[in-house]
Amino acid sequence: MSNGAGGLPATLEILLVEDNPGDVRLTKESLRATPIDHTFHVVDDGSDALDFLHRRGEFADAPRPDLVLLDFKLPRLNGDEVATEIEGTPEIEEIPLVVLTGHPAQDRVLGLDELPIDDAMTKPVDADGFLETLRSLETSWSRTELETESTPASESESERAR
Repeated sequence: MSNGAGGLPATLEILLVEDNPGDVRLTKESLRATPIDHTFHVVDDGSDALDFLHRRGEFADAPRPDLVLLDFKLPRLNGDEVATEIEGTPEIEEIPLVVLTGHPAQDRVLGLDELPIDDAMTKPVDADGFLETLRSLETSWSRTELETESTPASESESERAR
C-alpha cells in the first residue's frame, strides 16, 4: 500500500530480526522518532525470520513485511543464510533487506557486498540513518507496487507499534 509519495507504504510493516533485547529496544526507540507510520514485528533468530516470511507455523497469519531489518550474527541461521534463502524465493525476494552490523567497517569484513541485500546500517540504528535508508529504498517499493497493483490486499492489519 502506498501513501502516494515516492512509493513508500502508508504504514511500513517492519520485520526486525535481532537476538539482542537491548538492540531491539534501541531500534524501536529510534524508529519511533521518525515521521514514518510503522508496525514492528520482532523475531530473535534466522529460522524464525524465515518462518515469518514464509508464513509457517506460529507465523501462518503474519503480514507480509515491507522491510526486513536483519542482524547479521544470529542463532540457528546466520544473516547470510537468511539473505540467501530470501533471494532464492520468488514470493519474498522483492522485500527490501537491510543488514544491521555492529561496526561501520563490518560490511567489508563480513563480505556484505557479496550478499543479496539492499543496504547495511550500523547499530544502534538512528532515526536519520533510517530515513536515509528508506529514501534509498523508495524505488524498490515503487517497483513492487507496480508489479502487485492489480492484486487485492488480503492481509489484515496488525496492532501498530506507535
